[in-house]
Amino acid sequence: LCGVALLAVGIWVSVDGSSFLKIFGPLSSSAMQFVNVGYFLIAAGAVLFALGFLGCYGAQTENKCALMMFFLILLIIFIAEIAAAVVALVYTTMAEHFLTFLIVPTIKKDYGSQKDFTQVWNTTMAGLKCCGFNNYTDFEGSPYFMKNHTFPPYCCADDGNGTTTEPCTKEKADVKIVQGCFSQLLYDIRTNAVTVGGVAAGIGGLELAAMIVSMYLYCNLQ
Repeated sequence: LCGVALLAVGIWVSVDGSSFLKIFGPLSSSAMQFVNVGYFLIAAGAVLFALGFLGCYGAQTENKCALMMFFLILLIIFIAEIAAAVVALVYTTMAEHFLTFLIVPTIKKDYGSQKDFTQVWNTTMAGLKCCGFNNYTDFEGSPYFMKNHTFPPYCCADDGNGTTTEPCTKEKADVKIVQGCFSQLLYDIRTNAVTVGGVAAGIGGLELAAMIVSMYLYCNLQ
């Protein structure tokens, strides 16, 4: 059911992202705004749906092969999540360089030309009170900059609130020094570390429970 729900939302975002943002705008300041949200949700929904179907099919038909596949896929996902968490905690700088390599070129290519992408980033910068991924230089060479010869207003506004009425030039952006969204996101995550840790622990617990149940059924089937 969760897989179907994610698939539906992913297709909705991909087809009509602007209406999605109008409804869920206040909730849109999250890590997922740095990537193509729609395709990410479609992929996650498809994996969850296939995994759930495999587990239900194996339990219902007492198919040991399906149960073992379900267990192994969950185990791989669980190990990958642990590895990702370790990398994120221990190698934050490496993760930042990797994300910069992926995200900054996309900003330079699509910000100002792709409506949904631009709107997502505007919502992100307004919600997190930040500018770009690293700073205002991420927008140099973007369609928005080439057209207006200025940076987004969030890069020059007080506290990144985007209320400035004057053009955001390089000189003004240098003076304001609005921090990048990656730094702000890390700060928010650390501030809410207990909540983030609780959610991660809950997901890990569910995965462990599913693996235990599937292995129990596998071992007790004739």
